[in-house]
Amino acid sequence: MNKLKLGISIGDVNGIGLEIIIKTLADSMIFNYCTPIVYGHTKVASFYRRITEAGELNFNVIDHPSKAQHKRANMINCWEEDVKIEPGVANKEVGRFAFASLERATADLVNGDIDALVTAPINKDTIQSEDFNFPGHTEYLQDRDGAAESLMFLVSDTLRVGVVTGHIPVSKVSESITTEKILAKLKLMNNSLRDDFWIRKPKIAVLGLNPHASDNGLIGTEEQTTIIPAIEEARANDILAFGPYAADGFFANATYMQFDAVLAMYHDQGLIPFKQIAFESGVNFTAGLKFVRTSPDHGTAYDIAGKNQASEVSFREAIFTALHIAKHRKEGLELNENPLQFTKLSRDRD
Repeated sequence: MNKLKLGISIGDVNGIGLEIIIKTLADSMIFNYCTPIVYGHTKVASFYRRITEAGELNFNVIDHPSKAQHKRANMINCWEEDVKIEPGVANKEVGRFAFASLERATADLVNGDIDALVTAPINKDTIQSEDFNFPGHTEYLQDRDGAAESLMFLVSDTLRVGVVTGHIPVSKVSESITTEKILAKLKLMNNSLRDDFWIRKPKIAVLGLNPHASDNGLIGTEEQTTIIPAIEEARANDILAFGPYAADGFFANATYMQFDAVLAMYHDQGLIPFKQIAFESGVNFTAGLKFVRTSPDHGTAYDIAGKNQASEVSFREAIFTALHIAKHRKEGLELNENPLQFTKLSRDRD
């Protein structure tokens, strides 16, 4: 059986991206599960290879994923210029190289030349240009996919959290939340839990927007006018959605353990508890797209860049999550072509 080809974009050259990539690929175990293809440049990789003391890791340079070698770390050089590497420094120059890596990797992903993509962290400011005018990876990849909606879905073994609104100012959250938008996110989450994680009847908790989920309208009205109608419509569409729950008590009392996933109303409402509960094991997955993309659940970490202190645990989890989802999708397609086999598999799992 051919191993999946996994694309890896390097993120911000001055951040910890290449450090955690190299630390991950230095463990040859990874080659038993996939054929990794890093989109960057060998000169930059050599700089961080010296820092991480991963001298035995040598990249096989190729110009197309079809030429990737198994049991090797492959590299596609995405630019020709020399790069001034300054770990921990944010500047527009390295933002260009972060986009060059992402653009090339995404093109191969869209064309089906790689089976999944794992993105190392970018600086959302320095990457901005005429070609990249998006709040982050999620919005860029949704645009490249041509999807009307996507879901920022943070996943781990203990907790899965999606958000209705992503990278927008807090002042814009309330006006951006509509019944239709909540319902769309619930549908994406429900479909992903079934198709990507193979949970047959997922239970989804929905958080309120206001403190105490508004205390029945005492503190705001969004729960009554917007969130509850969305939950009711979701249940009418056979989605097991429950709530709205007050966010503080929901996480403090570990109520999240009774559900397969949680839909938060805005970025920090969901991501702060997620990172507290599952920081090193957490993965950011962009659900609702035709292709598979994951990333670690942390940023560029300029404060420790270039110091050989970055942990690769979340990045490694991002790789295995991407591989699991890609395999589930492939197997799902095969099972749909053979419904009798699907029925037997379902019976065996019950």
